[in-house]
Amino acid sequence: MDHPAIGTQHDLASKISSRGATVGIIGLGYVGLPLAAACARARFPTVGFDIDKTKIDAIGAGRSYIDAVEPRELERLVAEGSFRATTAFEELSSCDIIVICVPTPLGVHREPDLQYVENTARTIARFLKADQIVVLESTTYPGTTEEIVRPILEQSGLLSGKDFFLGFSPEREDPGNKRYTTTVIPKVTSGDGEAASKLVATFYEAVFNEVVAVSAPRVAEAVKITENIFRAVNIALVNELKVIYDAMGIDIWEVIDAASTKPFGYMPFYPGPGLGGHCIPIDPFYLTWKSQEYGLRTRFIELAGEINTSMPSYVVAKLERLLDRMQKKSLGSSRILVVGIAYKKNVSDVRESASFEIIRLLEQRGASVEFHDPLVETVPTMRRFPEMAGRVSTGLTPLEIERFDAILIATDHDDIDYALLSAHARLVVDTRNAIDKRGFATPSTFKA
Repeated sequence: MDHPAIGTQHDLASKISSRGATVGIIGLGYVGLPLAAACARARFPTVGFDIDKTKIDAIGAGRSYIDAVEPRELERLVAEGSFRATTAFEELSSCDIIVICVPTPLGVHREPDLQYVENTARTIARFLKADQIVVLESTTYPGTTEEIVRPILEQSGLLSGKDFFLGFSPEREDPGNKRYTTTVIPKVTSGDGEAASKLVATFYEAVFNEVVAVSAPRVAEAVKITENIFRAVNIALVNELKVIYDAMGIDIWEVIDAASTKPFGYMPFYPGPGLGGHCIPIDPFYLTWKSQEYGLRTRFIELAGEINTSMPSYVVAKLERLLDRMQKKSLGSSRILVVGIAYKKNVSDVRESASFEIIRLLEQRGASVEFHDPLVETVPTMRRFPEMAGRVSTGLTPLEIERFDAILIATDHDDIDYALLSAHARLVVDTRNAIDKRGFATPSTFKA
């Protein structure tokens, strides 16, 4: 029996219980900043770490750049000293708990790009000391915590489960969801060994309303991947049904609404112009890559990916047919207004948004394209579509709407005047059923 480890575990648990443990959050984006605010709100001294100085400066001034963190709350947490942010990673040595919230994108061939996780683990290893807890929250394939992160941290000379405690707890942020905010969503936790499992659960129990502990990090990693695969596959299914039913003259939204009245055995998913965001278009392919080690194929995931990535082309093709039929105009000679470039309604997040692929396809065909989004005034610099950075949202007035040959609704923010669009647009192609469900449909409104 390792008595020093048991003693350390007890000391850390007591420190967490008394709120004497300092929490360090690495990566202050859509996951890290809400988590940091939640830890500070739970009365833990919290330090945020990021390489982006603009984020550090914004936090220092009490300015929130993430919708999920209210500016007034951030300003209060910073003013009272509960939360501060820094680029000085050497301060990790003074943290008792370190949580990694960095991006996990895909490479050009849909292979996992773990450079941010690996580089962060190397940075932690430089400052790692005994009796610290390190938790990975970045979404990844099963085995990453034990096979990638642990060996890097142990290059410090300290051993997981003996000198420090390692765990994985998947983020479950849902941007724009006012009901299920950060701490309301049940938190899945795990640890590398029994002591780590208990400590990681103890920490999150102090911050979240409910904790669901699982047996190992690879199980928790599989939980997150499974949640996102479930959504990706079911969205692909309704996207495929949309195409089939449209050819039959059947409205997929009417079908889904009626099917949703069944009180068992059915869960509604809705079609759209393609997938977006930092999770669903990306995370399933981490499992696709990992499964190759076992000589297995993820056929549902790959098929879902094919269907979902084909949706922008389907939308553009339908718009082209409608322009020809309704206005006798070619796509290449048309002016198009894309309404909504955020990846989902009521958020300003544009990551992986299908709107940009639609704009690219339209402009490839010669169309003149502008966009309107009440939550995105200017297109930010993005990993994909860097050429679109700096474009500015067009105003929505009767005169502006009438300038365009067609309006294409890609994201159905609530803060859009759909009645105005319907009244003044020559042609509306609606990928979200935004017009019809609000009762503004006209003979020039079509679903896609």
